[in-house]
Amino acid sequence: MNRHHTFVVASSLFLASCASTQVITPNMAGEVMVEHPFNIGESRSKYLFSLAHIHSNDGDYDGAQVLLSGALEADPNAAYLHLAMAQLLLKMNRFADAVEACDRAVQLDPKLAEAQILLGNILVGLKRDREAVDHYRAALEVDNTKEDVYLHLAITYIKLFEYEEAVNTLKSLLKVAPDSAVGYYYLGKTYDQMKLPKEGIAYYRKALELKPDFEQVLVDLGISQETQGLINDAITTYESLLDLNPGNFAVSNHLVQLMIHQRRLDDALKILQDLSARGIGGLETKRKIGLIHLELERYDDAIKEFREILAQEPAAQQIRFYLASAYEEKPELDLAIEEFSKIPPTAFNYVDALGHLAYLYKDKGTPERGIDLLKQAIQANPNQLELHLHLAGVYESMERYPDALTVLTGVEKQFANDTKVLFRMGILLDKMGDKEASINRMKQVITLTPNDPQALNYLGYTYAELGINLEEALAYLKKAVSLSPDDGFILDSLGWVYFKLKRYDDAVNHLERALELTDSDPTIKGHLADAYFARHEYRKAAALYREVLKIEPGRKDIQEKLRRIKVESGGQ
Repeated sequence: MNRHHTFVVASSLFLASCASTQVITPNMAGEVMVEHPFNIGESRSKYLFSLAHIHSNDGDYDGAQVLLSGALEADPNAAYLHLAMAQLLLKMNRFADAVEACDRAVQLDPKLAEAQILLGNILVGLKRDREAVDHYRAALEVDNTKEDVYLHLAITYIKLFEYEEAVNTLKSLLKVAPDSAVGYYYLGKTYDQMKLPKEGIAYYRKALELKPDFEQVLVDLGISQETQGLINDAITTYESLLDLNPGNFAVSNHLVQLMIHQRRLDDALKILQDLSARGIGGLETKRKIGLIHLELERYDDAIKEFREILAQEPAAQQIRFYLASAYEEKPELDLAIEEFSKIPPTAFNYVDALGHLAYLYKDKGTPERGIDLLKQAIQANPNQLELHLHLAGVYESMERYPDALTVLTGVEKQFANDTKVLFRMGILLDKMGDKEASINRMKQVITLTPNDPQALNYLGYTYAELGINLEEALAYLKKAVSLSPDDGFILDSLGWVYFKLKRYDDAVNHLERALELTDSDPTIKGHLADAYFARHEYRKAAALYREVLKIEPGRKDIQEKLRRIKVESGGQ
């Protein structure tokens, strides 16, 4: 008869009070447990164990430890007592001592699976993952049906970057528990860590078949789909997650950002309006609603949102800036001026507000008022580069190019090698007809910032327009496109260089993509029409030339090209 047989009830009660691991009884010989009244006098160790259980339940861990120590003195080779001590020490946050006690338990009885599991868990918490693996494996040798142990072991392998071992462990789990959604989830996560997202996605989907409301799987599936570039699939996944948990603000926020990136602005707006109606996200949600309305050119709706925010937060200067911008776009210039004028000099966006004010005064026919505002601000803050750039920009918009260039020349030494100054000077010199000086400025910009796509584009397009250095222009523009692949104007420049090089198929490919991205730009339409013309696609060319004439009806060069098409095509 096992010497612990009569103590099953008391030991079970004590172990049940220790929440740090799975509860066991010390019936280590595997005999059938018989319930009968407990005889305190039968064993001193069992008696002290029982008292320790009572003290532990009452929160008297120190007292429980004293009693357990006494039990161990009476029976030092009882593995279950060492396990109980480990559990108690763990509750007291004495992790090193808990490891020692648990280690003693497994030395005395290596087949005490619960001690192996607890020791593995503690070691993981102490970042001793390699040691933990051995104890989880030992526990599975005793009982290979424990799903949680497979999971602990697999997760530990993942932390150790031993992904093949993790996969093998999880597949062993699925043989034991083929309907384990958690097992399939961690398989998906492991394959994700192995940079095999397609396999990961397949296992995530299997987990969801077994447990459709498994929220964490939906989160990781969405993330994996994003890394694969499957943005619309990710959006669908996050929408499913929100169906399960509509109050998940973090997912809602992320979903909105994805929809905005995909230009699904109305879908994003619907989510934000639903959040706002439920009082989730506060003024930040209203801010995003206002910005989407602004992007969609629904200026009255944007103004309404921004005004409501300012009614609660009148010092929110960025919101006031948005409100003024909405009035500017509407356009209600007087109201825009009124709101921009309310932004104080201490605000971070004050300089930008002054720039807008200067342009607004120009649009109202009183440009000198805006110019005076900028000059006064420059006098007060001569080291604020943006003020000088705004002043030069106003002059440029009035076609007062020498005045604009004078402003920038005056600060060129003060802001030596500033690429914004050099870039604007290059554009002004170009507009003044000094191509050589313009090119030199752009080369300076590229020397200072080799990965500036706008400078690369400007120089490459200038060469294309002049018909010089076309191979060099091609290199510049290829690099610019690699840096900004969705910039339609840079793609147009690249297509135009191909046209100049008589590589018409390449020209058409890039110009068609450029037109998709910019839609109605007459220059790009003209370039694409020229490329079609060169390939003798007369109908396509003529259709685009006519669209250009609708936008710019006075273009005699376009009229001449249409005449030539009629001649060359035989009147088609």
